[in-house]
Amino acid sequence: MKKSIGFLVYPVLFSLGFIANATTVIPPKFDELVSRAQVIFDGEVTGLQSQWIGEGAHHRIVTFVTFKVNESIKGDPGTTYSMRMLGGTVDGRTMRVTDAPEFKVGERRILFVENNGSQFIPLVGIQHGSFRVERDQSGRDTLLTGGGQPLADVNQLGGDEEAIAKTKAALSLNDFKTAIQSRVRQQAEARAKIQ
Repeated sequence: MKKSIGFLVYPVLFSLGFIANATTVIPPKFDELVSRAQVIFDGEVTGLQSQWIGEGAHHRIVTFVTFKVNESIKGDPGTTYSMRMLGGTVDGRTMRVTDAPEFKVGERRILFVENNGSQFIPLVGIQHGSFRVERDQSGRDTLLTGGGQPLADVNQLGGDEEAIAKTKAALSLNDFKTAIQSRVRQQAEARAKIQ
């Protein structure tokens, strides 16, 4: 009898280990992106440096991603900003975090940063806190969401990105920045009324 219980218990416990290590992220809506971010900026990736940190069970690879800040939208990132992210490649060994954005030197991004240095991926909603800036055919700067969809409307965030992106033209970088700045002001005014 004990053997049969062991055959049932061990597979269940084994599968729970996989469930506990999985990450599920509910895509944040625009208001949540803006309110949770401690720093929001437009920046260009200037450097990537991966290294091992920690000891024993906490031994892991992290990558420091350095940005030249083109414009601060919320908070004060300074003129350069370094973000520590779990994952990277050191001496041929690679560690990846599912759905985490991968950065390349020269890329331009709008980033919504929270808990840099203490959170494994310090972006609001992991991939949802990073928007890649790309030029469209007309030379206009537009944005791609963390899921790779053109950002057509801030209201598509936290919803069906693909469906909305197919029905509208891409939002310009300047329109996105204006929407963020407006929401930052609205949230600050709402907090001031509460105090």
